[in-house]
Amino acid sequence: MSSSSPFRMQLVHLDLKGAPPKVLYLAEIFPLFHALGANGILIEYEDMFPYEGPLQLLKARHAYSPSEIKEILHLARLHELEVIPLVQTFGHMEFVLKHEKFSHLREVELFPNALNPHKEESLALVYYLGEGEMSKQWLQQEQNSMVKLCLTQMKAVASQVLIHNPNVKPIVWDDMLRGISEECLTESGIAQLVEPMIWDYIEDMDVHGKVLLMDKYRKCGFPKLWVASAFKGATGVNQSLTIIGHHLKNNIQWLKVADNGPAEMLQGIVLTGWQRYDHFSVLCELLPVGIPSLAVCLQALKHGGYTDNVKKIVEKYLGMSNLEINSFMSESSGTFPGSDVFTLITQISFHLRRSVDELLERNRYVTGWFSPYHRKRKMIHPVMIQHIQPDVISLLTRWNAVIQELQAALERIFYPDAVEEWLEENTHPTIQKLQQLLQDLDAAIAAQS
Repeated sequence: MSSSSPFRMQLVHLDLKGAPPKVLYLAEIFPLFHALGANGILIEYEDMFPYEGPLQLLKARHAYSPSEIKEILHLARLHELEVIPLVQTFGHMEFVLKHEKFSHLREVELFPNALNPHKEESLALVYYLGEGEMSKQWLQQEQNSMVKLCLTQMKAVASQVLIHNPNVKPIVWDDMLRGISEECLTESGIAQLVEPMIWDYIEDMDVHGKVLLMDKYRKCGFPKLWVASAFKGATGVNQSLTIIGHHLKNNIQWLKVADNGPAEMLQGIVLTGWQRYDHFSVLCELLPVGIPSLAVCLQALKHGGYTDNVKKIVEKYLGMSNLEINSFMSESSGTFPGSDVFTLITQISFHLRRSVDELLERNRYVTGWFSPYHRKRKMIHPVMIQHIQPDVISLLTRWNAVIQELQAALERIFYPDAVEEWLEENTHPTIQKLQQLLQDLDAAIAAQS
């Protein structure tokens, strides 16, 4: 690790609750992670873990097998990547609480995202906190509060981890901690049990505010701190292309925080790469699409900034001739693992809908002689068929070929359900418009015969 980096650890977050990669692909990208400056991975297994016994129903259809988990851990060790598992204990518990068997552990009966902290079974599994009936009754007691509810559950979970793994120190996202007073945090004793992870993914992050927050945690007795930036998955719930410039600015802001904060406390930074905003939302940028952004951010962190020299290093690792951070690089390609997916998704995202809309809404023959009115009544001037039909067939043939190529590339990296979901969300609606136009044209031609 370069001495320019203030972060001892630089971890890449793998969010497996959406489009989890096959182990074969992880074997290809772990060496790249290491080369780019990462020395750890934060794995959010969620339903991809091979649960057994009472928890077996939590497994996804294509969950990793025990031997695959061992292989992932072996690959990580091979490439000097420390593995930290990310386990949900409060919120984001949809993959558990959506099942009828565990629905009684919901904090609010209707919502499968938050766990009821009052039930002993909840610990065994290890936003709406305080809104369940049990919590409301508990909170009505004079000595109780939301702060106490949060800290009590956090201490219970951390204590369970430490009892079974004395050498492991739990890391907690600091959402709930940051609003708690110094006095309450200090008196709770939570600082002896966990290490907070301060997170923020925006590009114009309040550096001074984050430094003050770090100082607050120092005063409360926390010996170590972590921070979390993002390299993808933080700019739109259905984002398909990664805005590199946004994530670079975010990570540069974290460098400023590190330069001004208590350096002796800082353990490392996690570059998050969310794959869904939650268990039920659509997919955002697929991992191969975010690799150029990850490369830029890791190298900027490693070298203390992003310069022309750093840009050249990144381009060399990615096999790209010209890396643009303020555009989506519509014509760019590369040689990094998954670069074919990156190139094809960029092509589809930029041109598929645009080219179809151009035909449907701005082609004078379609808008003038085969409008929705004509299509409904199967009316068309015979001479217009030759002006419309070849263009529709040509466009449909071209895009079907691109989509088939992308499908093959995706199937090499992802499991069938992820491939199906991405294509249905991002290509089928537009392709179906073309197919419907062709069907209506055939119907109109048939009506004339």
